[in-house]
Amino acid sequence: MKKRLYRSREDKVISGVCGGIAEYLDVDPTIVRVVTALAVVFTGIPGLAYLIAWIVIPERPYTVD
Repeated sequence: MKKRLYRSREDKVISGVCGGIAEYLDVDPTIVRVVTALAVVFTGIPGLAYLIAWIVIPERPYTVD
């Protein structure tokens, strides 16, 4: 089964980008959020990347159980 990158529906603070990346990489979402926040504070570049990811990465589709 092919892994796909989606924005998270369950684990989101703003838009689910960091939560989706954490699910894809199988790591704790808090780690992804802290690394992103530190990178934004010190470089500012990930802020633009986050906005682009918010637009480009689709939200995880609903599943019927």
